[in-house]
Amino acid sequence: MDSYFLDWANLLLRWAHVVTAIAWIGASFHFVLLDNSLTRPDSDELKGKGVDGELWAVHGGGFYHSNKYMVAPRWRPLPENLHWSYWESYSTWLTGFGLLTVLYLFNAGSFLVDRNVHAWAPSAAIASALTFLLLFWIVYDALCRTLGRGPNGDMVVGVAVFLLVVTCAWCVCHLFAGRAAFLMMGAMMATAMTANVFFWIIPGQRKVLAQLRAGQEPDRIHGIRGKQRSVHNTYFTLPVIFAMLSNHYGFLYQGADNWVALIGVMLAGALIRHSFVSRHRAHVLGTRTPWEHAFIGVVILMGVLIGRMPRPPEASAAVPPAAPVAATATGAAPSAAGSAAAGVAAAVATPGSFASMKAVVDQRCVLCHNAQVQNKGIELDRPDLIKQHAQEVFQQAVLLRNMPLNNATGITDQEREVIRQWYDAGAAID
Repeated sequence: MDSYFLDWANLLLRWAHVVTAIAWIGASFHFVLLDNSLTRPDSDELKGKGVDGELWAVHGGGFYHSNKYMVAPRWRPLPENLHWSYWESYSTWLTGFGLLTVLYLFNAGSFLVDRNVHAWAPSAAIASALTFLLLFWIVYDALCRTLGRGPNGDMVVGVAVFLLVVTCAWCVCHLFAGRAAFLMMGAMMATAMTANVFFWIIPGQRKVLAQLRAGQEPDRIHGIRGKQRSVHNTYFTLPVIFAMLSNHYGFLYQGADNWVALIGVMLAGALIRHSFVSRHRAHVLGTRTPWEHAFIGVVILMGVLIGRMPRPPEASAAVPPAAPVAATATGAAPSAAGSAAAGVAAAVATPGSFASMKAVVDQRCVLCHNAQVQNKGIELDRPDLIKQHAQEVFQQAVLLRNMPLNNATGITDQEREVIRQWYDAGAAID
């Protein structure tokens, strides 16, 4: 029953997280498009009012005329009722952290720790995960404040932040289970995005507003810093979304050098995003859209696709038939674990039948999917239930390679192939 309520918490938090993320990302994409599509007003009336840029748009059966004032309107005082875009960001982070807590931190032994990657206590993994969230922001913020002042400051900061992301990706992929490592990378960057809004963008806007209402000349540093962090958030968006979605695809986060795949897809996302950002400005200036960045991004994606492609099992790698287990000198029967392992080895040697497939399921899956423990409501300890859930077993264990979680029961590629052959043969239980 506890797992049932935990699943509901997972569902509701995930629902809220997705909705608020859509609101935040949608607002971000809209304002980036707006900023890069503005043109100088050609109307003397708008120029007299202090309008620095305008955009005409059509949507929903009507016309919209957006005006941007870099400082403040000249024709009227600033209104008291101003719309602030920040709750979308805060709500996305809060629901995301709640989801991370419910799914990963509460189940650190299963979700954060993979002893084949790094053998450590769940408590240490939890402490390290929280430390990574904080430390990434501290280092990122320091880079932005110290390296962005000189010539080509934005480029220097961009290179430094990229190196920081690469370093963190390597670290988390060598400490946490692959699924958790990818998610942690997205969580670190998303934390930095929300911290940009909370610590710099909104406070800077509030200071500018107070100075304007006091009749003072606003300090330009607030606008410069806010714009820098806003641009970073724009380029973080697609990499973060990928990291959050990747936990559904075991072929990406499992195996050696998974951090290379993570960085590759994140870089591809940032390059593709850059082409779309540049496209808006190119339309205004009447210049060519720099699609080459998106092309390079797609090439990188294709490289990751080919690099992570599963290799077909080699015939020479098949496990030989298990030899009969001799009784001990005392006449004792072989252990249950030894018998089960022998049964799985024999199944791999003669794949395709239901008996072969069931031997694999009994050894690798039933531990978490039985009458007493039914993770995700799936029970696999009877032939009729295996038949009922045949598609889920095939998808999760063979196609996505998500199960067993973190490969806790040590399923092999040959055993996954046993499941595939049984499924392809019709998934019969006769």
